Amino acid sequence: MNVVIEEPERLGQTELPGGRLLGWAEWGPQDGAPVLLCPGAATSRWLGFGAEAISDLGVRLVSVDRPGLGASDPMPGRTLDDWADDVRHLAEARGLGRPAAIGYSQGAPFALACAAAGVVAGAAIVSGTDELAAPGFADALIPQVRGMVEAVADDPAAAEASFAGFGDPETMWEIAITGSSDVDRKVYLQPSFERAYRRAMAEAFAQGPAGYARDTVLATGRWPFDPARITVPVDLWYGSHDTSPVHSPDLGAALAGRIPTAHRHVVAEAGASLLWTHSEPVLRSLLRRTAGV
Repeated sequence: MNVVIEEPERLGQTELPGGRLLGWAEWGPQDGAPVLLCPGAATSRWLGFGAEAISDLGVRLVSVDRPGLGASDPMPGRTLDDWADDVRHLAEARGLGRPAAIGYSQGAPFALACAAAGVVAGAAIVSGTDELAAPGFADALIPQVRGMVEAVADDPAAAEASFAGFGDPETMWEIAITGSSDVDRKVYLQPSFERAYRRAMAEAFAQGPAGYARDTVLATGRWPFDPARITVPVDLWYGSHDTSPVHSPDLGAALAGRIPTAHRHVVAEAGASLLWTHSEPVLRSLLRRTAGV
């Protein structure tokens, strides 16, 4: 499947209370239905998705760099709850109202934090990182991932320093490719996609590895919110060929059971790249479920 990646139509930074800047990129009509993208690990606002679907559905896609990545100022010691506050301020400043959100891969807990705080009208979690530190997953994780979870639980600061030590664009690219199924490699290695993905990674590390390291600590540790208290609609999307060891050991089955409003989709022919291969159904379902919320 040929995946089309288009450069952002609009780029900018928004000042938050206190003076920090959040970098963002937009695609689609400015008066379209706002959908906020929480990008995957070690990537930035530059990597969009679903150009044709965005146009056909009238979506205003807003991808936002988390603090310390890309064009967003750092915020040492930040939490998932801090991210929800940042999104609240960004939405007010950019006239987004109460947008829907998409959390891709490591962006999942950030999107769910916004859902738990009521900042967004609903969320689609696509190939999302589950709460890997939840007790029920202890025996389901591969040893390397279990070691990461235990390291974060034992000494978060030391784990963060360790993540920063190996965080760089080339290493992240090699991890993504070697851990992917053949279905996903066929997408990622398309020349236009690889260029866009690598560019997003290069920008993500423009300030160094600290932003990536903090993201990884937050995604690998216990979440500060209870998924059972989420009241807005949540779609969980997984591909049956998703072989990433840091997404979900059961393709979102346990997470769906923890979120009362969740609707789980498992796409038989897809892998972790389904944000790009199945953009239209992801967006269409999200818009339908958040209409009027």
